[in-house]
Amino acid sequence: MGRHRSDPLGIARLALVGLAAVLLLAVIVVGAGALLSTFGSEEPGSGVASTPSPQPSAGSSTGPSTGPSAEPSTPRAPTVRVVCRAERCPVFVRVPGGDVLIDRDLTRGEEASYFQPELDVVLDDASTVQVFENGTVRSPGPAGERQAFSVKRSADQ
Repeated sequence: MGRHRSDPLGIARLALVGLAAVLLLAVIVVGAGALLSTFGSEEPGSGVASTPSPQPSAGSSTGPSTGPSAEPSTPRAPTVRVVCRAERCPVFVRVPGGDVLIDRDLTRGEEASYFQPELDVVLDDASTVQVFENGTVRSPGPAGERQAFSVKRSADQ
């Protein structure tokens, strides 16, 4: 008589390989979704406004106002507003000791506004941007000079 071998783990082994393949596919799908959502949100949403137009629109009301909680007639000025005046303007803005709000090149006419109470700003070439601190224009720096400064929100804002 011949030698016969019974393999009781044959079907279990196939089930384990199938389960591993399904788990691997699930991890890939979740990772790809997270990666795509990261690319979809270019800038953090809290306190940030970035538009390609050099002037903000004045009539941007969200609806009719009712009661005393209505928006004031004059919009509040951002703590810092940076407007690019050159083809490429490297800008870095962060909350001191905290989140980086922007670290990229703006293009001509593009602006970024931030409303946090205190901000650190670094401009690679201070002459390429126009900076507003609490609604007032900051004097531009010399061409090619790097500037780093901090801005605190004014008490009346």
